[in-house]
Amino acid sequence: MAADRTTMKLLAKIVLYMSSLLQLPFISATGVVWDENGYVLYCPCMGRFGNQADHFLGSLAFAKMLNRTLAVPPWIIYRHHTPPFTNMHVPYSEFFQLEPLLQYHRVISMEEFMEKLAPTHWPPGERVAYCYDAAAKRSPDKKSCPMKEGNPFGPFWHQFGVDFDKSVLFPGISFSSYYKQQWTKKFPPSEHPVLALPGAPAQFPVLEEHVPLQSYVVWADHMVQEGEGYIDSLLIRPYVGIHLRIGSDWQKACELLKDDKTGPHFMASPQCVGYNRNTAIPLTKNMCLPDLKEIQRALKLWVKKINGKSVYIATDSESHSKEIEQLFKGNVKVVSLQPEVAHVDLYILGQADHFIGNCASSFTAFVKRERDVHSKPSSFFGMDYPAKKKDEL
Repeated sequence: MAADRTTMKLLAKIVLYMSSLLQLPFISATGVVWDENGYVLYCPCMGRFGNQADHFLGSLAFAKMLNRTLAVPPWIIYRHHTPPFTNMHVPYSEFFQLEPLLQYHRVISMEEFMEKLAPTHWPPGERVAYCYDAAAKRSPDKKSCPMKEGNPFGPFWHQFGVDFDKSVLFPGISFSSYYKQQWTKKFPPSEHPVLALPGAPAQFPVLEEHVPLQSYVVWADHMVQEGEGYIDSLLIRPYVGIHLRIGSDWQKACELLKDDKTGPHFMASPQCVGYNRNTAIPLTKNMCLPDLKEIQRALKLWVKKINGKSVYIATDSESHSKEIEQLFKGNVKVVSLQPEVAHVDLYILGQADHFIGNCASSFTAFVKRERDVHSKPSSFFGMDYPAKKKDEL
């Protein structure tokens, strides 16, 4: 068996070499073309969906910058409170279409890469990990990339049956376009065909220059069908969609605003306070953690403005449905599904006639970016007060 694998590997290399001489693409037995410009692989191992989505846009831009194909990773869904309490790894295409990404740059699903290309071009024994030298200091031997240390890193690579045989460390090279030449010079695809990274080659929150890439993130048909089904059966247009990020973990995070420990840039807040730190507006407690009074104020404003007939609430905690129903004296329908898969919430919020989000939340940021693509109006809690008349100033 080992001899067969060696023979196949040798034949593949010969064909790849001959293809390069003839300037032809290498096509594997599965019909998938091997990209001689190389690949980028990474674990989406920082945060829940909103953070992963921010990182995905930056990673897509990084792959294009290096002219490498991006192996699009699955989404990691954490089930800390639901049996069997293990992470779910959901293919990108379960929620979004892969094809629209090709309008921007070359991509392949990580599942297809591992199944059809890795056995020949990135086989066991030749799997190299790449990481910052500072990250390697966290490993037991202080010189290996900690690719599988802890959760979610270990489970992510384990699901693909990947163990790493070698580590390549790099100091002081950021993932920004400023370092493009350093990346291409230090890691030419002829010598480093697969850049496998422990985390996303991107910043959080998403850089302002990468925000427009949201236009290539298109919902899968079945997600559209499911989402539209809920809208048609449960909601009456026009409707206001709101995102309440008010859970206990978020409450603790927003406490940091009390002593001005964060400044205006805190998690995803650049989306609403501005990306330039020098001109960013202050981030207030109500913008991060709106209380019931603020939630009611904003809803009353926007329901009146659009003559809303219903309200959709997406939340990680208490929905305040009863209080909101009382606010409108039963004249506005209030719906909160709290679905098992949060992407249903994302879709319904994205289709609302008006959306009110949380300034510091990356979940809100996904909705806001999608709505901006389609020129749909959005606002944020704590900062959508109507302008005062001149005689009131």
